[in-house]
Amino acid sequence: MRKLLIVDDERNIRLGLKAMLERQFPDRYELLFAADGAEALELLASSTIDIMITDIRMPGVDGLELIRRTAKLEGRPETIILSGFDDFHYAKEAIRYGVNEYMLKPIVREELFQAVERAEQERVSKERVDGQLHAVERLSAALRSAQLGYLLMSADLAEEEIELKCRENGLSVFENGFTVAVLRVAEDGFTWHGLEQALSERIRDGGACGVVDKDGHFALLLKHEEQITRIMQEWSGKPGGKELSVGVSTHMERLGLLPVAYAEAKHALKHRLLQAQPGIIRYEDAERLEHVFEAPVETVRKLANMLGTGREAEMKQLLEELFDRKRVSRFDIGYVESVSRLLNERVFDEAFRQYGEESVEIIRMYKRAGDPFRFETVADYARAVDTFVFKLDDYIRNVKSAHLAHKEMRKAVEYIEAHYADDLNMAMVSNHVSLNYSYFSETFKAYTGESFVVYLKKLRIAKAKELLQATGAKVYEIGEQVGFENVKQFNRVFRELEGISATEYRRKFGLEE
Repeated sequence: MRKLLIVDDERNIRLGLKAMLERQFPDRYELLFAADGAEALELLASSTIDIMITDIRMPGVDGLELIRRTAKLEGRPETIILSGFDDFHYAKEAIRYGVNEYMLKPIVREELFQAVERAEQERVSKERVDGQLHAVERLSAALRSAQLGYLLMSADLAEEEIELKCRENGLSVFENGFTVAVLRVAEDGFTWHGLEQALSERIRDGGACGVVDKDGHFALLLKHEEQITRIMQEWSGKPGGKELSVGVSTHMERLGLLPVAYAEAKHALKHRLLQAQPGIIRYEDAERLEHVFEAPVETVRKLANMLGTGREAEMKQLLEELFDRKRVSRFDIGYVESVSRLLNERVFDEAFRQYGEESVEIIRMYKRAGDPFRFETVADYARAVDTFVFKLDDYIRNVKSAHLAHKEMRKAVEYIEAHYADDLNMAMVSNHVSLNYSYFSETFKAYTGESFVVYLKKLRIAKAKELLQATGAKVYEIGEQVGFENVKQFNRVFRELEGISATEYRRKFGLEE
């Protein structure tokens, strides 16, 4: 529903216009009222008004002053003047400020309705044109943004070619100097729509051009570095605005250096891990840190060797050594990157190569702990590595234990297969494989799916069935041959497992005892 504002210092006129418009245009307009120009300006500042009907002579801010100020507004309303004065001076001023209609009092209903209809049509026409212009602007901005994304990562292109493509794609406004900033928001799953809206005015006037890069960061091309400070202030003042970390390149004089500036800004942004809280990190400041360090190869090697041993205190000490605060703060981000690379290659990847990746939880933790730049600070990354290393230690110990148990159970089954006809019990088998009686009982059941007693019964009956079919030996003889103490016990167990007696089983195959 459109909004129509009626401005007149006479209450009866406001009420009369209200009655006529509501009767003629039911449910088309939301009507608002002001008793003078000052009150009307307040409404115009707080709400989008589509059509305004105003008197000329009013106390305080009169109608002419109102339309003068309204002319400066973006999206100003279509304006109809109602005046009791047939004065050319007023009409000329009204035309000068783009008034749609100038009507004299007393009001003629049909003329008023026709004037409102024309104002409505004018509004629709302008909205259509504005929509087309905005669509063109959005398309142009999208094309510029896409081309910027390509150029930022085109380090292999010659400077001259980059400059030519910049001119072809509307980026020549930056050829007198520019800075690249890369922004990161401290929240997973964040989208850049809100920030793009905050930057829309700067992007529209050509003062900035932005694109979301392949890492999900917002790369921003700026005319002046100080713009980023203002953007940070504007963004942080918004309700619910998330904290930004920003890497800023040095100021460049040639557009051909776009990829260089982008690489500098990305490198600077990595150093946010070394800061206590989000903020602006300039490439020059990052370059002042020490770059030469000895990669902690030996420390990582020891840590890898200890995985699966349960030596938590020693592993904890090695991890503290890797992430020692003095060492981390002394060097540039390259030190943290080297630690991450060594941990991934020599600890995490090697552990998976040897022990497999059956644990979903372990894989999920690895995907996170394997990348330091998923975290806000080095301390956060170090804590994640600690947690993952100890989880991995437990995982490897369990894998080793399961592997050992599998080997011992296979040996136990082989022994049972060889001695099933003897006077065999679980104690004899557990002693054979040198395992604790209770542990053996639980492990054997987990390995075979059955208790030792049931497993031995089934094995003996299976062997007896083979002999019943293949030999003419008597039932009691077969029972003794497979390990039963007497024929009564043999028949009881046979019927228990097969549902029929041994003699009945033999008759099924046409054999008589």
